[in-house]
Amino acid sequence: MPVLSESLQGRDLGHLRIIAELWGIELEAPDARTAMQKLIPALLDATAVEALIGSLSPEVKLVLSDLARHAGRIPWAQFTRKYGMVREMGAGKRDRERPYLQPISPVEALWYRALVANAFFDTPSGAEEFAYIPDDLLPLIPAATGEAAPPMGRQASSAEYAQIFPVDGRLLDHACTLLAALRLGIAPPEVFSSPPSQLLSALTLQTLLATAGLLDDSGVPLPDPVRTFLEIGRGEALAQIMSAWMRSTGFNELRLLPNLKAEGKWVNDPLRARQTILGFLSGIPAGTWWSMSSFVAAIKQRNPDFQRPAGDYDSWFIRDERSGEFLRGFEHWDEVDGALIRYILTGPLHWLGVLDLASSTPEAEVTAFRFSEWSAMLLQGEPPRGMALEDEPLLVRSDARVRALSMVPRVVRYQVARFCEWEKETPDEYQYRITPASLARARQQGLTVGHLLALLTRHAKVIPPSLLKALERWDQHGSEARAEKLVVLRVSSPEVLQALRKSRAARFLGDPLAPTAVVVKAGATEKVLAALAELGYLGEARLDPGDA
Repeated sequence: MPVLSESLQGRDLGHLRIIAELWGIELEAPDARTAMQKLIPALLDATAVEALIGSLSPEVKLVLSDLARHAGRIPWAQFTRKYGMVREMGAGKRDRERPYLQPISPVEALWYRALVANAFFDTPSGAEEFAYIPDDLLPLIPAATGEAAPPMGRQASSAEYAQIFPVDGRLLDHACTLLAALRLGIAPPEVFSSPPSQLLSALTLQTLLATAGLLDDSGVPLPDPVRTFLEIGRGEALAQIMSAWMRSTGFNELRLLPNLKAEGKWVNDPLRARQTILGFLSGIPAGTWWSMSSFVAAIKQRNPDFQRPAGDYDSWFIRDERSGEFLRGFEHWDEVDGALIRYILTGPLHWLGVLDLASSTPEAEVTAFRFSEWSAMLLQGEPPRGMALEDEPLLVRSDARVRALSMVPRVVRYQVARFCEWEKETPDEYQYRITPASLARARQQGLTVGHLLALLTRHAKVIPPSLLKALERWDQHGSEARAEKLVVLRVSSPEVLQALRKSRAARFLGDPLAPTAVVVKAGATEKVLAALAELGYLGEARLDPGDA
């Protein structure tokens, strides 16, 4: 940051005399250059700085302290929005009205005392205007040394964490399900989690898996990375996704917010926002339940522009899909920026095992959070200790149904899922069924019944002999039975059926079932009844709609 001499560069003699007056310094100089040479050493005297700060009102001291705690630099838009403006006026009007004697804001009081200046600095997102304390003055400000910033928000009340939702690592199981669905080319479940955490949609999880390097550019699972991911322990797998998320520029939480739609070509920096929020969380004591609403409110008060370059609230076009309204301007901070904070805490940081969540009742929204037992390791990119081992066997029934309990190895369930129809999922198990269609689909992907038998032999508790025989027969002969829906014509005597076979409607008849019953080909029921009427026999159709 610039030093004091650079900050005062260009100030006229009248302005320098105002600074001297407010500091209690006698300044005799014929011009601004001479005044600067005399004034700056006096302003950098530690005793003088201490005396001046002691004369400030508590409100102005608080503002100066806040700026010092932020390493002496805060975006100008944020600083003035929070603490007030500096009136713009020329030298003549300033000398007539003397605004420094009755400043309209703490910022104006600090401005005329040369404790605060403003300038444009380079940032990763371009030049941005900042309020700052000059570099050589900053070490003399008491708040700049030793005083740590207080945590964002407050500790939660017991009512705010009456209902606890601990981390569970189920993201790994959902990932296994989605990878299998993508590999098979079938539709996955639309969502994978339930309130109070954010709903984890298939699209969001797919984006997370792509971030972790498990999918190609077309969204297809990459065989080797997926195999490794499914074979490693749950702790290592969770740490892999967590580390990828923490450094990702492609996982854009702002564009995943429920009920909001980003429009236009503007660009945000999700990595910057994510790292800033993680920085805010770092001040919260480990193991302490923390109020969600107070955390969000504290960020709004102390650092609202955490994701906005230069405090810009107008160029991002974000539409509320429920009302159709565009949420532009700082007045919509809670609906956009505040919602983003809540989303990251109740979404990725909960799914990935970092934050336990809590609410006042099971149905209420999240009102509190705390760091989980796994958080310290995960935030360092290390596998957490104490996660369950995946060592349960498959349960196979004689009716060709397969149950995979929650702690069946993920790589085993992934392989089983590729051979089966998917029937039901509960928090404790996944249910599948082996069918001729599922075996044929697996064969198209290069999988054989031999692969399935080897898999079941290694990982199933028992393989029923009847199922083993059925799989071997299917491998040799294919389907040996078929259940299908047919339209059957029953007539009163064999003579009626013989007459029909001699008519022009004969082509609509299928396999005979008895002397007085025959299959009617699909879609031909009305034609057959019409032909019978022409032969002198009236009939009726007793069918469900669409079966004719």
